Amino acid sequence: MVSFKNRNADKLTMTFRIFNTLTRKIEPFKPLNAKEVGMYTCGPTVYDFAHIGNLRTYIFQDVLRRWLEHRGFAVKHVMNITDVDDKTIKRSQSEGITLNELTSKFEKLFFEDLAALRIKEPSVRCRATEHIEDMVKLIEQLISKDFAYVSEDGVYFSIAKFKDYGKLAGLEKSKVKDMKPGQYSRVAADEYEKEELRDFALWKFYKPEDGLVFWETAVGKGRPGWHIECSAMSMKYLGSSFDIHTGGVDLIFPHHQNEIAQSEAATGKRFVKYWVHGEHFLVDGQKMSKSLGNFYTLRDIAERGFSPLALRYFFLSGHYKTQMNFTWDALKTAHETIGKLDDFTSKVKWLIWQLSQGAKPKHKSDGSLELAVKDATQAFEYYMDENLDTGQALASIHEMIGIANKAIDAGKANADELQQVFDLLMAFNKIFDVITPEEVEISDDEAELISERERLRAARKYKEADVLRDTLHKRGLLLEDTPYGARPKRAKA
Repeated sequence: MVSFKNRNADKLTMTFRIFNTLTRKIEPFKPLNAKEVGMYTCGPTVYDFAHIGNLRTYIFQDVLRRWLEHRGFAVKHVMNITDVDDKTIKRSQSEGITLNELTSKFEKLFFEDLAALRIKEPSVRCRATEHIEDMVKLIEQLISKDFAYVSEDGVYFSIAKFKDYGKLAGLEKSKVKDMKPGQYSRVAADEYEKEELRDFALWKFYKPEDGLVFWETAVGKGRPGWHIECSAMSMKYLGSSFDIHTGGVDLIFPHHQNEIAQSEAATGKRFVKYWVHGEHFLVDGQKMSKSLGNFYTLRDIAERGFSPLALRYFFLSGHYKTQMNFTWDALKTAHETIGKLDDFTSKVKWLIWQLSQGAKPKHKSDGSLELAVKDATQAFEYYMDENLDTGQALASIHEMIGIANKAIDAGKANADELQQVFDLLMAFNKIFDVITPEEVEISDDEAELISERERLRAARKYKEADVLRDTLHKRGLLLEDTPYGARPKRAKA
């Protein structure tokens, strides 16, 4: 039986390598705890539908998690839900509904999108509004250690007091080094421009425009800043130090940089060992934006008649660190390719069954298919281990499929080889999860017609055989002639 190699954890840590944004290098993955990998994902701000740019990030994180699990690690995957921030408050007020009504709606829709894309549910899903006490405790720690100060409109983190501020984002060292407390202005907004050095809000004191969104706490009446939310929740569930923090490249600064500063200032420990970021992409060669009319959600994909899995496949066909170019033609190609993968997998499964029923290969195997499976298995593992190169890993599977089709068409593939092909496809699909092989059920009457057609073809009575083929076709059952017999397929609607 063919499968990807499952080595023990000690050996695994010597092979899998991932790009670490913090060091700007591809590094061997060595978890803090050999028994369990702690992985945190910056989840959605639930005030609108997730766009396909957001979804690309979650797809790559899903495959990262699956590969780690395949390599033998137990993964505790935590994802936050930002259900209170500037955007959620503004949107709920504009629609005249409560914050919870808004965020509950879009959280539900977000996880429906993840399910449609076959993205695994996180081990822990945590909402910011349910962790206010944890945030307040963290802020109190920062105040007591003199990393935070109280201003007229809130509690702020003093970036000048954190020695390594800017390292993750690659900010100019001289600017950060020469900073002095109070030299730079504060910023209350959750998001601001790249490389804009400002003390950021940990807690925002109540303002009338916040309406009913506030908490009475030890640090004052108000609400949390965006950055403190992720630090409090990730450390609550994964500890003060954990293995992997993921997100899109847009989160490197200020969000992830600020997470590091406030977390490490509070604990005195390294916050995260590996920072892994997915790249943005273009739409028809341009940045995706509503103003350009090229802002798409998964619902737009469905309205065009494409499966959500086509989007999953499209993104996995490129490296997570590359800036891909999304076009509808490219998505159509991905959609068609998935159809071919489904059909090929169904064919192999049928051929294995057919051979078990007494069918024989027409020719003796020359060993090329067995070698192709071995080579594809090794290539797939190599590319996945080397910084999660899904595009090259996928190419290795397609190369094997090409060789398999030639062996099948020539009648050279035997049962053992076909089983190896099928096992490899199933192992691949545990990681990529884009294949849905068709299960074809045929009635006794249809089975008799297929058998009779085969008998007529063997007797060279092709016209009579074609009549039966057409009869089956009218019933929605197509026949694909192979050296192993006629394979039944249901016609697509």
